Amino acid sequence: MDRREGDLIKLALAGEFDVIVHGCNCFHTMGAGIARVIRDRFPEAYQADKTTVHGTRDKLGTISTALITRADARFNIVNAYTQHHWKGAGVKAEYPAIKSCFEAIARDFNGARIGYPLIGAGLARGDWSVIEPIIDTALAGQRHTLVVLPD
Repeated sequence: MDRREGDLIKLALAGEFDVIVHGCNCFHTMGAGIARVIRDRFPEAYQADKTTVHGTRDKLGTISTALITRADARFNIVNAYTQHHWKGAGVKAEYPAIKSCFEAIARDFNGARIGYPLIGAGLARGDWSVIEPIIDTALAGQRHTLVVLPD
């Protein structure tokens, strides 16, 4: 895993990634964090989310995708269903779902340049020390980069 500081969206628009991934819940909200930014700037990704079944736990560990074309940029956004819901206290990130999502990404986007934020470790309150090796294992042999916002 490479790691760099920056804005994942700006880097994708600048042609740095073929695929960007963000964590979603299973209720079509995309209402906070990077998901909200993606919903607002890339309605195609939100529409891909809306084509999935609303609220089912069966969606955990799956992905939906949208091809984005803006000016000279062309990349895919992956909505990774890594948490069931967002309500209440406690950890919402579901580690087996994160594993399954990233295995699907490795399969579906083999050889692509993949970028992602601290999926599951922000609003979903998961433990990055648990999540990082899950992603590293699932994306073994792939070109993938963790993008963190500068302090």
